[in-house]
Amino acid sequence: MANDPLVVGVDFGTLSGRAVVVRVSDGAELGTAVHEYRHGVLDRTTPGGRALPPEWALQVPQDYVDVLRNAIPAAIADAGVDAADVIGVGTDFTACTMVPVNAGGTPLCELPEFADHPHAFVKLWKHHAAQGQADRINRLAQERGESWLPRYGGLISSEWEFAKGLQILEEAPDVYAAIDHWVEAADWIVWQLTGTYVRNACTAGYKGIYQDGGYPSEEFLAALNPGFADFVSTKLEHPLGQLGDRAGGLSAEAAAWTGLTEGIAVSVGNVDAHVTAPAAQAVEPGQMVAIMGTSTCHVMNGDHLAEVPGMCGVVEGGIVPGLWGYEAGQSGVGDIFGWFVQHQVPASYHETARERGISTHELLTELAAEQKIGQHGLVALDWHSGNRSVLVDHELSGVVVGQTLATRAEDTYRALLEATAFGTRVIVDTFTDAGVPVTELVIAGGLLRNKLLMQIYADVTNLPLSVIGSEQGPALGSALHAAVAAGAYPDIRAAALAMGSLLKDVYRPIEANVQAYERLFTEYQELHDYFGRGANEVMHRLKAGRREALGEES
Repeated sequence: MANDPLVVGVDFGTLSGRAVVVRVSDGAELGTAVHEYRHGVLDRTTPGGRALPPEWALQVPQDYVDVLRNAIPAAIADAGVDAADVIGVGTDFTACTMVPVNAGGTPLCELPEFADHPHAFVKLWKHHAAQGQADRINRLAQERGESWLPRYGGLISSEWEFAKGLQILEEAPDVYAAIDHWVEAADWIVWQLTGTYVRNACTAGYKGIYQDGGYPSEEFLAALNPGFADFVSTKLEHPLGQLGDRAGGLSAEAAAWTGLTEGIAVSVGNVDAHVTAPAAQAVEPGQMVAIMGTSTCHVMNGDHLAEVPGMCGVVEGGIVPGLWGYEAGQSGVGDIFGWFVQHQVPASYHETARERGISTHELLTELAAEQKIGQHGLVALDWHSGNRSVLVDHELSGVVVGQTLATRAEDTYRALLEATAFGTRVIVDTFTDAGVPVTELVIAGGLLRNKLLMQIYADVTNLPLSVIGSEQGPALGSALHAAVAAGAYPDIRAAALAMGSLLKDVYRPIEANVQAYERLFTEYQELHDYFGRGANEVMHRLKAGRREALGEES
């Protein structure tokens, strides 16, 4: 090969897919392209107009294939390189995002008999309508003392594979019966690239309750629902591929879509957060990576196994070989800021921002940055999309306390920024108290561009904040895994050292701010426990009332 070898990483996010072309020798990002999903997130109606109940979030699988067809060729063109120099492709996905398919891998929503059936579409990670099933899984596991439950902080999420699968069985048994494979989107997209279905070890461990070589027993599943007894053996179980392994070669069909060379390496699927850790060179114990976008996923490595209350999971080798990979997260972060700007901010702010040629987010951030800590007189709970960690309850909802007639948009905006930082602080403290100390926060994702938000996080957590040296963290991480799958590096650690990028201690805690936020955090904690740990069930009652009202209307 005359030119330097290249790899392509593709990051499938909530609203779009992004491809990046990366040089194998040093991780230089040469070109990138984004393709928006045509259907976006389906949370009100199906493409055919069928109304969806509250807490639903679906997607159309063809949108993912369109990313391969459009973003990869566009990224190659943007880089100005020869596609023949690409030696591998790696992908990552949101998780837990599930695709119900037949034996050949065709999504059920593409079959005539299930066209426009809600349960036949992709269930996106933030589909929270299976909370009732998750509650039953947790109660039964606690009653039976299931050994796998502590590996997930004592609670299984409604976002994960088993709760979503059980929901289909109980609400659409005809769809459930037609499912031959209940597939993570991370694996389905690799299937489209290679023609081979390989289940990745990462999502199997974190989202599929795969621990110590096995899944929950048939006896346990039958106790949930007799029809669910063979869920693992008939729909879920499949040979596992390890992170960084070659899942297969690029198929002729996928080569035609992408313009890449047939047969080049395609790495085993992975999760957006988990691939980002090596891209940020955060592969040692104590380095917690927060990938901050619409939601935040927190991942870190540890040198021993510990039970952390409310964590999303701990998996041996779940991020890099030889260490225990821990995961936690917040279901809403950037989504909350976006919702507030879109639905709660007066028109005058939007007009001012347009006149100045900046976004409304930038305007609100400027105004909020002028305030002293506590000046707004507010404290908020960041539960607008429920709570992933450490309460694992998606029936919870957002709260802002302290509003008066003097409260302005920038006050509430800053309170919401601070609330998400407090949510991360709860996660950090919970890990540290459980014997998995956090010594450094490493930030990746689009929100790292907000300097006020980053300083708030440093002050609230009293930790130095390092930032990834790439704006395409997950895509770079996927490219890094592609390089390992192609044999350019012996393992993920070696590839991270050569191709990853980290800017150390960019934000440091300011002592006066740390003390001021400690007082506000105490108020947050009190509200957190009052609404989140059973003292007041009003949020659950309101969610139930909303479902009842909408059901009566329909």
